[in-house]
Amino acid sequence: MKILGNEIKPGMLIEHKDDLWEVLKTQHVKPGKGGAFNQVEMKSINKNTKLNERFRSSDSVEKASVEESKFTYLYADENEYYFMDGKTFEQTNLKKNIVGEKGKFLKENLEVNISFYNERPISIELPNQINCKIDSTDVALKGQTVSSSYKPAILDNGIKIQVPPFVESGDEIIVDTRSIEYVKKV
Repeated sequence: MKILGNEIKPGMLIEHKDDLWEVLKTQHVKPGKGGAFNQVEMKSINKNTKLNERFRSSDSVEKASVEESKFTYLYADENEYYFMDGKTFEQTNLKKNIVGEKGKFLKENLEVNISFYNERPISIELPNQINCKIDSTDVALKGQTVSSSYKPAILDNGIKIQVPPFVESGDEIIVDTRSIEYVKKV
């Protein structure tokens, strides 16, 4: 499906220069001289490279048609994560470099969305919020105000985040998987 250059938004997948690109950032620029354009930062799905490109509003680009399906996480080995489709019971696997840092949040039976392009899995989307347990954290210092100070903590999956002073080791918290930030204590 063709879209105009000024319709490109972050999160979209587009076909450009014989490759598939995920749009990371867009900025609409109106210079004093010349026509307006959309400055787009993209990351290649296949080559894992980045590209900054300008698209005028008259330019047209091909928006990639991506299918999304719900899958349940099963297990991992050295190189890949394995998932099962709940309806057909078919298994699919994704390489660890495609999943990236999100793989640390995967727990058995977690439901995720996997995006397919030409029947090939290309990306994974976790639930927005996931329960995690605090493995270790520093002791809060007396006199610190709750609103302004956060302290470092390490989750049971090895991810480091900032938490409020009242959170202690062993506590269950909810983490936002999009920004990898503390949401609330359970």
